[in-house]
Amino acid sequence: MKPCLLLLLALSPLLDAGDAGSRVLYVGGTVPGVRNKSDLYVDLIETDALKVSDHGRSFQIPYRDVTTLEYGMRVSRRYIEAALISPALILAKKRSHFLTIGYTDAAGNQQAMVLEVGKGEIRPMLVSLEARTGRRVEFQDDEARKAGKG
Repeated sequence: MKPCLLLLLALSPLLDAGDAGSRVLYVGGTVPGVRNKSDLYVDLIETDALKVSDHGRSFQIPYRDVTTLEYGMRVSRRYIEAALISPALILAKKRSHFLTIGYTDAAGNQQAMVLEVGKGEIRPMLVSLEARTGRRVEFQDDEARKAGKG
């Protein structure tokens, strides 16, 4: 019984050490103080604001201030992998998922950020943002619409 208790006590700090949201790549935009190609975490747990953080800094975007949501994909062939590993990889496609969030900041200025989101996280993020903001996601094309709606 004691070894189990000791193991539980030793591992208990790890239970709270989960990700603070979805990891995304900030591709670009107009957000002050955030550099292009930065790794960020987007937390959709809050009921009133989207929380964006990176290495100690964070800011919030109230859902009521979100003006646009747009989803798009970039599909490309895997030419380098095909040349280095196997010609069969030329048939494989690489899909990158991009989410653009437009919002009004506290000063009343229009801001935008383009995020690259992982394949497994894009659908839940789109659904959550639609539900919390009351805005419909705009799709760049039919292929993005199919991927975003599942």
